[in-house]
Amino acid sequence: MKHKLTFPDGFWWGAASSGPQTEGWAGKKHENVMDTWYRTSRKDFFDGGGPDVASDFYHTYPEDFKLMKEIGMNSFRTSVQWTRLIKDLETGEADPEGVKFYKDMIAEAKKNGIELILNLHHFDMPTELLEKYGGWQSKHVVDLFEKFAKTAFEELGDDVRYWTTFNEPMVIPEAGWLYGFHYPKLVGQGKEAVEIIGNINLASAKAIKAYRDSKKNGEIGIILNLTPAYPESDSKEDAAAAKFADEFFNQSFLDPAIKGEFPKDLEELLRKDGVLWDLSEEDRKTIAENTVDFLGVNYYHPKRVRAPKNPDKYENWMPDRYFEEYEWKEGRINPYRGWEIFPKAIYDIAKNVQDNYGNIKWFISENGMGVEGEERFRKEDGSIEDDYRIDFYNEHLAHLHKAIEEGSNCFGFHAWTAMDCWSWNNAYKNRYGFIGVDLGDQSRKIKKSGRWLKEVSDENAILIEDELMPKF
Repeated sequence: MKHKLTFPDGFWWGAASSGPQTEGWAGKKHENVMDTWYRTSRKDFFDGGGPDVASDFYHTYPEDFKLMKEIGMNSFRTSVQWTRLIKDLETGEADPEGVKFYKDMIAEAKKNGIELILNLHHFDMPTELLEKYGGWQSKHVVDLFEKFAKTAFEELGDDVRYWTTFNEPMVIPEAGWLYGFHYPKLVGQGKEAVEIIGNINLASAKAIKAYRDSKKNGEIGIILNLTPAYPESDSKEDAAAAKFADEFFNQSFLDPAIKGEFPKDLEELLRKDGVLWDLSEEDRKTIAENTVDFLGVNYYHPKRVRAPKNPDKYENWMPDRYFEEYEWKEGRINPYRGWEIFPKAIYDIAKNVQDNYGNIKWFISENGMGVEGEERFRKEDGSIEDDYRIDFYNEHLAHLHKAIEEGSNCFGFHAWTAMDCWSWNNAYKNRYGFIGVDLGDQSRKIKKSGRWLKEVSDENAILIEDELMPKF
């Protein structure tokens, strides 16, 4: 039996990407930290693939927007690169070549009837600012980001109605300072990571204030990767571990963005441990008075946690003293990424936002399934038969639809990603796009999932088998 699930009128059907993962280096005046990482350590990247050309969106965007329109996308999120738009990082002076590219790109999106959402920061700190000031450890860098944001709004704000400040800000301290899988690849720097969390929240609030002060006719939000923490058991110890993991990895950005304040229990714990972020009363006032208009949620997998078995093993402060992750025996795993596939978490996220965050309007800003070696699913005409991706999206959308039916204020679904793009040290190992990219000649080919998206967008509905429907 098949079920037709219809979504609200005006629902966003689209995809997300970012400047550093698609544009390539052409025309840029500065390096970001990912550029530097690739230039200095190419062995860290799968098959040596890097952001130097990436998917060449800098040159191919006219074709790409036509293909996005062809597969039914009505919206698309990408980012404005700090290192492309800004000529002088200290003054925030715009680079004319960067401005021209973004204006031309925006015009092309409009020509194809695609609503653009522009994000200001997607893990692409200018390397100069990391090396000179310590990046997000510095309040001066917060002020420089505010200048960049003001320039972006001044140059592009009349043409773009939807903005976001950061994409997955937790990944910056988590990957760069706690666990060492993104540049600068530091491990165990817990106090510094906490300081970065405080400063990025301040930077986001200052950018929001700058947007409102610009009097542009639009809205501004933030994109957060929310990974619900599920305890292993009903014990108070496991419940405490899940509570901490949720507060540290989710609520430390979710609460300031929507409520204008940090979780009180988390602040008390961090203060007791001597690692609390250094924010003045004026900083806190800025955060309190500049909350988001809407929320974007990136969801890929849950976090399975329990009480740590050896909480004192770390020399420096680490969040891991309060929880540890484990692999749920009943979990379905994407073998190419090692991530658990758990669609119900989208429902749980939606209900949490509805019940605990004023039912703010929000959208799924990323959800996707990366698969290695998609060539084996290629047909004679060159297209990819990615039924696994269609099933993945249908199952997640069914859970999202259930939450919407129950009143969750969700207005859109963006997949990761429109066309195959470069993905940090994973490079092009796992492909995610609705549109395939041949890295040899940069040619594009719509996958089966792209044709599926066209049908979904045209009908504003999904048609799915009974076995993919929520069973709770």
